[in-house]
Amino acid sequence: MDEINLGIVVSEYNYDITMMMLERAKEHAKFLGANVKYVLKAPGAFDIPILVKKLLEREDIHAVVTLGAVIEGETEHDEIVMQNAARKIEDLSVEYGKPVTLGISGPGESRLQAEARIEKARDAVEAAVKLVKRLREIEQ
Repeated sequence: MDEINLGIVVSEYNYDITMMMLERAKEHAKFLGANVKYVLKAPGAFDIPILVKKLLEREDIHAVVTLGAVIEGETEHDEIVMQNAARKIEDLSVEYGKPVTLGISGPGESRLQAEARIEKARDAVEAAVKLVKRLREIEQ
């Protein structure tokens, strides 16, 4: 079984940035020979974990890529959102024994910094594919 099926969960918040991240992620998955089976859209980065959980429950999903941009505002809300989302995303990965990669930029970034990190979505896809391959090596 060499096929790698990915799920992608992307935040709709900061849509102009995250949808470009999604396009880069899908292109890179295709380049790497991985299949993007599902793309789920969460209202915001804080909402991503519940959709990640649903994808991890599926036997046909080998890894999940998360995408989002948490831009700094006037309060520390961005830090709370990012810390909680990242912690729960990692917890789910360990719980289900499947890779879930963090392609969410922030916190503490400006809109310009978030735009400059759009290409980093490719790194999250690459990490997911590499982790699936390495887990398969261990399981053999």
